This record gives sequence, C-alpha cells and structure tokens, in this order.
Amino acid sequence: MTSGSGDSWYQDVAAAQIQSERRQGAERLNGRVAMLGFVIGLLTEAITGQGIVSQVTFGFFGGN
Repeated sequence: MTSGSGDSWYQDVAAAQIQSERRQGAERLNGRVAMLGFVIGLLTEAITGQGIVSQVTFGFFGGN
C-alpha cells in the first residue's frame, strides 16, 4: 500500500462527495423554508384579507 500523492485522488473525490451532500442538504432546507413561508403567506391572506403583495410591501404600492 502506497501513500502520498497516489492517494490524493481518493481524498479529492471524498471531499467533493461531502461538499455535494452538504449542498443538497442546504437546498432541501431552503426549499422547505420557502414552502413554509408561502403557506404562512396564504394563511395570513385568508385571515386578514390582504394579498401577499400588500403584506410584503406593507400597503405602500397600492395595496389595501
């Protein structure tokens, strides 16, 4: 078994795989938070009667 520069490809592949898994986890979390925000916006619209745009802009741009 040799060590040194011959094993660097294995470490590079492992590092790339770990980085890919972390990125996938971050994207999954980002998607879930976006879905949660959208549902909260819809629920707030149903409760208050104000549209999502009006909620976000606080009524400054022609919203109720």
